[in-house]
Amino acid sequence: MRKKVPALVVAACVLALAPAADAQLLPGGLPSLPSRLPVVSDVVDGAEDLTARATQGVRDLARLDRLAALLRANPRVLEPDDQGRPVVRGEVLAVSPSAESLQRVLAAGFVEARRERAGDLGIELVTLTPPRGMDAREAVRRLRALDPSGDYDFNHIYAGAGVVEMAGQVATAPAVGAAEGARVGLVDGGVDTGHPDLRGVSIDQRGFARGAPRAGAHGTAAASLITARDYGAAGPGARLLAADVYGTGPTGGSASAIVGALGWMSAAKVPVVNVSLVGPDNAALRAAVKALVGQGVLVVAAVGNDGPAAPPLYPASYPGVVAVTGIDGKGRALPEASANGQVAFAALAAGVRAAAPGGRKASLRGTSFAAPVVAGRLARLTTTPDPAKARAAVAALGRQARDLGAPGPDRTFGAGEVDAGR
Repeated sequence: MRKKVPALVVAACVLALAPAADAQLLPGGLPSLPSRLPVVSDVVDGAEDLTARATQGVRDLARLDRLAALLRANPRVLEPDDQGRPVVRGEVLAVSPSAESLQRVLAAGFVEARRERAGDLGIELVTLTPPRGMDAREAVRRLRALDPSGDYDFNHIYAGAGVVEMAGQVATAPAVGAAEGARVGLVDGGVDTGHPDLRGVSIDQRGFARGAPRAGAHGTAAASLITARDYGAAGPGARLLAADVYGTGPTGGSASAIVGALGWMSAAKVPVVNVSLVGPDNAALRAAVKALVGQGVLVVAAVGNDGPAAPPLYPASYPGVVAVTGIDGKGRALPEASANGQVAFAALAAGVRAAAPGGRKASLRGTSFAAPVVAGRLARLTTTPDPAKARAAVAALGRQARDLGAPGPDRTFGAGEVDAGR
């Protein structure tokens, strides 16, 4: 018979593990609470339930603390949306508004700041500035009321789904073949194109944010996991289109920057695109991903690291996206991996070694670094965007994957583990 643990003990455990309360204050001064605090009833049965609930509560608090810290550090350029998530201050995105709708919102005091067509995606993204004194939350409410059939949203900020710990030694150049390899797109931070691990890889890098392209740890690691022989999956001579959506400013990783990058991938006819970034559902990003998937491009995305009880993260949770979770060296799911109802594959995401800026190596953890392995392997199986070829590539990789968990595909590991071909 399982022992019953008093609720007081559960609450004490959660409070003992949680960050200090003052770390949870958003700029408005109101305390921010996790959207999914552990539910404490009169009794909780079993130590496993206790541990899972307490751990998820700590993850929720840590996630909110990260968001609050970003907002506090950049109040001039960032503000919270209606859920406390950071967005670009003073900007609202209109997705392919009609001429009549645009005229209506401009007459209401909004100003058109930018108008961009996203490659071959068939999307026109119009960035609007709200009237003076109106914050983004009120602006979105006002626009949706003015044009109920329109598509308006915040310019959300997206973050990488992994941790990079720099190592001190300088890498030596791996032997990389010269044969033309797979074509892969990468939407991330900037890539150190001169890193020895990327020698022999053809890299076309463009910036979609202020100060970009600028080499960063996250983007460089993801690039090496996709392409370099020591770690990569796409094989020697791979061709990489790297979009730096971060650059140097705090508004890097915005939805508008990611949509611009996806538009470039569409115009370049890249068959596979890796996005190891996570954030909330967003109308502009949703439209761009839907269009790209419809063209037969395999969009591979990390599920994130907010824990299995956290809200869904995007773009991994959009229909048609190849969602990738992370496992450790023993084939166990990372405890911090976010839940996702459409996990397709799993890959190593703990104790991973990959390239870092300045010719160095880094130790990596997080689902960010599982997705590039899957993207690289898929790029070997399809050469052009095509819905039928995309489905065939996913099916072929599924047959090659090592089954984990219950026999056959499951919600935790998808079709199973994809290795880097080492």
